[in-house]
Amino acid sequence: MGEKELIRVGVVGTGYMGENHVRIYSEMEDVRLIGISDPNSSRVKELAARYETLPFSDHKKMLGKTNLDAISIAAPTTLHCPIVLDALEAGVDVLVEKPIADSVENATAMIESAEEMDRHLMVGHIERFNPAVLKLKEVVDSGVLGKIVSVSTRRVGPYNPRIRDVGVILDIGVHDIDIISFIYGMKINQVYAIAGSDIHSFEDHATIHLRLNHSYSGLVETNWLTPHKIRKLTAVGVKGVAYLDYLDQSVEFHDNGWVQTARIEKAEPLQKELSHFICCSRDGTCPSPSGEEGKHALEVALAAIQSYREEKMIEI
Repeated sequence: MGEKELIRVGVVGTGYMGENHVRIYSEMEDVRLIGISDPNSSRVKELAARYETLPFSDHKKMLGKTNLDAISIAAPTTLHCPIVLDALEAGVDVLVEKPIADSVENATAMIESAEEMDRHLMVGHIERFNPAVLKLKEVVDSGVLGKIVSVSTRRVGPYNPRIRDVGVILDIGVHDIDIISFIYGMKINQVYAIAGSDIHSFEDHATIHLRLNHSYSGLVETNWLTPHKIRKLTAVGVKGVAYLDYLDQSVEFHDNGWVQTARIEKAEPLQKELSHFICCSRDGTCPSPSGEEGKHALEVALAAIQSYREEKMIEI
């Protein structure tokens, strides 16, 4: 493939997640990593040297001095909206890490700007690209488990000190809120949450009850208090039950007569996610999760926070 056909990409934010975006883009044959941006100048220079790209301390300078086709934004959540708007106004396709924004109003502004500029806006809900989740979705849609009546998840583990701007619901609970909506193929319309903060300024443990379309249920258990990491999901249908492990990328199906283990080709979810984004940017196809899907997950997560604070059920 000639260089003119390469998708020219930049990355804003070079923390843990941002560095992974930089690494994967640098390994893609159909991508040219043009530049990376972060206010931490020593960090961004060190990474730029390692991955042979240009360092910028200001994302606006990167947008102004480079001719980008696409950009990944892995900055803190509170900064998503202004950076995304700058990128869209520069005519660049955007992948923004989850959660899409710090408020529904900012998410809406980003979605409207993407439509106005005729650019893609994708939200980095990485578990959508976990091979085990994709296999489970395929099986659920095939009807093998019958009607799904309950999806419950457990996403727990030790606290990571790098997370300062949000609590456990917006940081990791939002993954499973999105996945439950994705598995059912419908939006969440009621939320009731019980949560508290014991080691963090925001909530650090939560149990979130979800209702979809009046008769379908979801349950998210999440915390930063468990000393070891667990990432699991159970989907109960009228004909059987599925057990998924996000970390092992495995799915097991049980019915009245059989226990079956799905054949899954393991892969790095972020690599799959970025490949999808690049394909959408090149081909003009709509990315998923879309801005609207990211906004719904944010809406539900914020409703869960409101629910535990006000001790009442919240309608979406």
